[in-house]
Amino acid sequence: MNLKSIFKNLGPGPIVAAAFIGPGTVTVCTLAGVNFGFSLIWALGLSVVSTVVLQEISGRIGLVTGKDLSQLIRSQQGHPVFRYFSMILVLIAIGLGNAAYESGNISGANLGLQVFWEAPRLVFSGFEVHSGNLFIGFLAFSLLWLGNYKTLERVLVGLVIFMSLAFISTAILTNPDWGEVMTGFLPVWNDASLPTLVALIGTTVVPYNLFLYASLAKNRWSGSADIPWMRRDIVIAIVLGGMVSMAILIVGSTNSGSEINNALDVSKGLEGVFGKFAQYLMGFGLIAAGLTSSLTAPLAAGLVICGIMGWDQSIHSKTMRASMGTIVLLGLAFASLGAKPIQLITLAQLANGFLLPLVSGWIIRIVCQRSIMGDFRNKPVHTFLAVGIWLVMLFLGLKSIMAVLKIGV
Repeated sequence: MNLKSIFKNLGPGPIVAAAFIGPGTVTVCTLAGVNFGFSLIWALGLSVVSTVVLQEISGRIGLVTGKDLSQLIRSQQGHPVFRYFSMILVLIAIGLGNAAYESGNISGANLGLQVFWEAPRLVFSGFEVHSGNLFIGFLAFSLLWLGNYKTLERVLVGLVIFMSLAFISTAILTNPDWGEVMTGFLPVWNDASLPTLVALIGTTVVPYNLFLYASLAKNRWSGSADIPWMRRDIVIAIVLGGMVSMAILIVGSTNSGSEINNALDVSKGLEGVFGKFAQYLMGFGLIAAGLTSSLTAPLAAGLVICGIMGWDQSIHSKTMRASMGTIVLLGLAFASLGAKPIQLITLAQLANGFLLPLVSGWIIRIVCQRSIMGDFRNKPVHTFLAVGIWLVMLFLGLKSIMAVLKIGV
């Protein structure tokens, strides 16, 4: 099997990588490097393994059953109260959460755009609107409205490669002590680093990507015979995404002791290596990270909303366009009008805190059932590994819920 054949048969894995490497990930990884050096690289390694295992399960379920996770939730057997509770929880966490996070994706891409173009601010009825946000929002909306899954896949693969080259080359050229970098793979933490550790894993293992990949995988491949291709696809994409996250952390470590207010501030610490070109490198990276996530967040939300409601999930359908457009427009409104949807984000974090362990536990249960998966059910050793990862997800969910409740006090 040659390299050309592998790349030809790659599927939606890069879309998952594009989804989790957004401005939030760039900021979290940057601050981890600034505050703790290389010591938390192991957390990113753990997040890569966890993401590969859970995404492989979701992709396998999609290929074997021919349904995505939202459709399975809608059609699951059992007490109607539990089914409707599950549907409502998923709609809140994915729909509401992605609308809130879309504002951060648009704002993050605009932050990178400002390196190259200081977009004017417009005033409408007393509200100040940043035209850069409008440009990013309009671009994302247009690509989603006019494109198809294959076109979006190609656009996102290109952006992921572009983003990967920007961050990985930057990390290499900063010439870190690679011996110290390798020691970062040894698990260590303390009370001070625990919140950052949780954030590093939580920004990679996200619930909506499980829904997104199952849906895209069943559309990309014909069935269970293509499971080997699906596995190669997700491993290559997630490992590459993990390398990008590690590269961002390494770049952040060059700013140790500096005051960092956002990811773009990292460029100041790189000026000794790149001169004024440093800000352009970081600007490119932020544009790519923000734009990829501003496409995948509404796409995932649209698939979930339509799946839960039993609507047409084809990207050109009225229901998908309306669902995706609503997410983009809400994100654009929050980003452009300067609103700070703290309560919305807090609710989304709380719902995701419940959703992550519930969904991961649910798909592990599904993938172990012969009645559903047949010969493609989990083997005992795979179940043991998956349950270990589920315990990590449960810990992350509890930490997220505790953090939100503390904020609300």
